[in-house]
Amino acid sequence: MVELKIVVSDPKTGHAFNVDASGGAAGSLVGKRIGDEIDAGVLGLAGYKIKITGASDRTGIPAKRSLPGAGRKKLLMTEGVGFHPTMEGERRRKTIRSNEITSDFVQINARVTTYGEKSLDEMFPKVAGEKAEKPVKPGRR
Repeated sequence: MVELKIVVSDPKTGHAFNVDASGGAAGSLVGKRIGDEIDAGVLGLAGYKIKITGASDRTGIPAKRSLPGAGRKKLLMTEGVGFHPTMEGERRRKTIRSNEITSDFVQINARVTTYGEKSLDEMFPKVAGEKAEKPVKPGRR
C-alpha cells in the first residue's frame, strides 16, 4: 500500500499545506512524472489542478526532473537538485532519483496552477497547536 505526503504550495498566498494520501489517491499519482499537471480532486481539493514540482524518497534522496525513467542513478554533478558545491569547479558523484513517481517515494511537492471555488485556507483550517505569526517588537524591523 502506497502512502504519500503531498506538500501543496499556493503561489498567491505563499502558504504550503500538507495532504496525506493513501490507497487509491496515492495510487493515482504513481506513474506520473515531475512536471505533470494533475487534477487534485482525488486528494480532496475539488476544482484544483496541481503541478508536480519535485519529490523525495524514504531515504531523503531528491528526484530530478531532467532524469528520465524510474529508480536511482549515480550522477557526476556540478550543481542543481541534490548537490550545492562549496568550492568553484567542485564536482561530486551523487545518488539522484529519476522523475517518475514510484511506490518508493514518500513526499511529493506540488504547486497550484488552477484554483477551485473554496480557498485552501478554508479547506485546511489552522490547527490550535500551530504557531501564529510573531508580532514585530517595537524598535526592530
